[in-house]
Parts: sequence; C-alpha cells; structure tokens
Amino acid sequence: MTAIVGVRREDKSIWERRVPVTPQDAADLKQQGIDVIVQPSPIRAIVDKEFAERGITVQDDLGPASVILAIKEIPEYAFEPDKTYVFFSHTIKGQHYNMPMLKRMLELGCTLIDYERVVDDKNRRLIFFGWHAGVAGMIDTLWALGQRLAWEGIDNPFVELRQTRTYHDLAEAREALARVRAQIETEGLPTQLTPLIVGVAGYGNVSRGAQEMLDLLPVMEIQPEEVAAISAGAKPSRHHLYKTVFKEWHMVEPASPTTTFELQDYYAHPEKYQGMFERYIPHLTVLVNAIFWASKYPRLATKSYLKELFSGEKPRLRVIGDISCDVEGAIECTVKATSPGDPLFVYEPLTGNVADGHEGPGVVVLAVDILPSELPREASVDFSRILKPFIPAIASADFSAPFEAVNLPPEIKKAVIAYRGQLTPDYEYIQQYIG
Repeated sequence: MTAIVGVRREDKSIWERRVPVTPQDAADLKQQGIDVIVQPSPIRAIVDKEFAERGITVQDDLGPASVILAIKEIPEYAFEPDKTYVFFSHTIKGQHYNMPMLKRMLELGCTLIDYERVVDDKNRRLIFFGWHAGVAGMIDTLWALGQRLAWEGIDNPFVELRQTRTYHDLAEAREALARVRAQIETEGLPTQLTPLIVGVAGYGNVSRGAQEMLDLLPVMEIQPEEVAAISAGAKPSRHHLYKTVFKEWHMVEPASPTTTFELQDYYAHPEKYQGMFERYIPHLTVLVNAIFWASKYPRLATKSYLKELFSGEKPRLRVIGDISCDVEGAIECTVKATSPGDPLFVYEPLTGNVADGHEGPGVVVLAVDILPSELPREASVDFSRILKPFIPAIASADFSAPFEAVNLPPEIKKAVIAYRGQLTPDYEYIQQYIG
C-alpha cells in the first residue's frame, strides 16, 4: 500500500511563504513509493506549477494523506481525527496561545510530531531554520540601525541596506553588505558611533547565521572581557565594527561566591545562578539575541535595568535584534512579536511605552518571529533537504501500535508530543497548561 503524505498551505500569516518539502524532494519521495499531495497556495515562494511540473498532485483535499506536514501552527478547524501532524507547534513551553490548538488535537486523537524536538543524543536540533533566522535577523538588525541613526540625523553606511525580504535572494543581500563594507573601509564610521560594538548572545545555528552576515563587514572580533576597555579606549577604529560573542558563562554567574561556573550544572540547576549580562550592555551599540531561553533561566536584559540605563545620559544602545523572539523572555522589553511587514518598535524604558517603527525615545527592537520567511525559497530548500530523510520512516510507521512499540527512529520518537490523543510521557507536564 502506497503511503501518502500531505503538505498544508501556510495560513498563519500572509508573510509565511515557506514549504516543508520542495518539488524536487517530493518527486524523490515519489520514487521511493511515497505519494505527496500539496495544497495550492497563492503566497508560497515555490509556486503550485513547480510541484505540478514534477508530477506532484496539487489539490485542496488532503483527506487521502495520513501524515500532514506543515511549517507553522495549524488552525483548530483544520485537524482531522486520528491523523499525524508534523510542524512547529510552539507548545513545549506551555505557550498559552497554542493550548486550544493542542487541546483540539488531543480531543480528535491526533498525533503531533514537533520539528523543534527532533534532536540527537546531545540534545542538538536536527531539523531547523535557525541559520536562516540568524541571516535574516542580522541583515534586518543592521537595516534597523541604519534607519535609527538616520532618524537621529547621523549619516551612516547602514542606511543603504534594506530589509531582507526586499532582496531577490541572499546573493543580492550579500552584495549590499559588500557595498557597506567598502564604504566603511574607505570613508569610515561617524566618530560619534565609534567604537561600534555588536554583541551576539549565543553560538548555535542562529548565531552562526547572524555572524556570517556580520562578518561580511569589516569586523574585528574581541572577547567579552575586552568590551569595557574597547568602549573606553581613546582611539577606536573608525574603519571597523567590533564583534563579541557571549556564551553562558558571560551571561550568568553562581549565586554563591564560593562556587565556580559549570555549564552542565547551570543547565541542570539554573536556580543556583544569577544573571550578570547587563554589565556588558552599556558598551554595546547593537545587541543580537540568538539564545534558547526558558523561564527558569535569568534574562539578558530586564525592563528595570533598561530603565536605569536610560535614566542617565544617552546610552550607546540603539538596536536590539531579538532573533530568538521570546515575548518578555530573555529580552524582557520584547513585549510583542512583530511581522515582516511591520518589523520594528521602539521601547521607551522610562515609561514602558511602545511605538511601532524606528522613531522616538528609547531602543529599537526587531522582534520578527518568522524571520526565515524573509528568505522563503532558500529556507525551504535547505529545510526540505534536512527533513526528507526522516519522511519515509514517519510515513510508514504503524501509528495503531502502542506508543512504546511504534516503529519510529529514536530522534523522531523523542519529538512526539502527543500520540493518538494522549500526551507522551516526556510531555505530560504540558497538561497543566491546557486546563
């Protein structure tokens, strides 16, 4: 019997133009005995015709498919009883806005596999858009910096950049960054901006993408321990940006002065540690957040600290590129997520007021929660390449078996949030948030 996999159209946002499986990979799966049905979409970056030309069925009805693939959350009305759904559910932190969706899936006896929890034995994610999020996030952050400085009346080379989504592809964006590089190398940065220090929190896939774009500019990398001295230095370079990358031991310290930092101990017992990242913030012009954060961990920047920072003389900090985008999370002033169509807001620490755009007192925050969608075609191709090897096992699995016996690869089995309408043992804690 031929396995059939469905691919939903994305309808959470008009800006969501990605697809989990490309036409070429769908055709390859068909050669392996797996039929793919793709719902038509008027906004997808890879258009319906491209699927049809590869012999892939394009139709609204996904009824014949027992496994449904998507990218983002699925509306409650769209679930069908007893089917298996694979997508980024954003439920593992008990996100309140997705609990009705999860509750509906449980009521219908559905199985949920979450890409975010497909990890190896070292808990490293195997299926992700992180690199593309970092790429788009850094480009957008530098664009936001240019807009902000221009509003302040400061001529600057970053004003030549555009938002990522406006470039035809990543190659065009790289060319734009190359022009900015040339301008900085020949003309230098405005004196009032130097030293221009960009701090990147985190060192995973998101950070790597962000750093790859930043490194297209004339960058001098410094250690976090050097930031204060560079900031206070008498002769900072006008022909370079300074980049520093923060790791866990730059963000937190043991609460007890008699103990030393241990990474695994921090992961296991974050309550024994306290945040110390705010000591670096006064020296940064740009802060890029690329860390995984949960409420058990200290924040990078609190509202109370930013209020203190902005109560004195005008700080260096102009832009926070919150690529991770946890609302009121590691960056507490990320009070909302934004969209590619309206990506920026200004947070005013003294009052807590928020104004869309890049103008007004405070700090500019970029908080787009679907940054890879700004590079929809390239992100889809890369994601499909990573996902494709897992699809045959998911499509052929016997989901009628008990969860303990279901024949899924261990990486996928760890990502099963719900199985036939029941939360699996690793995720039973979510029940407290469902209500």
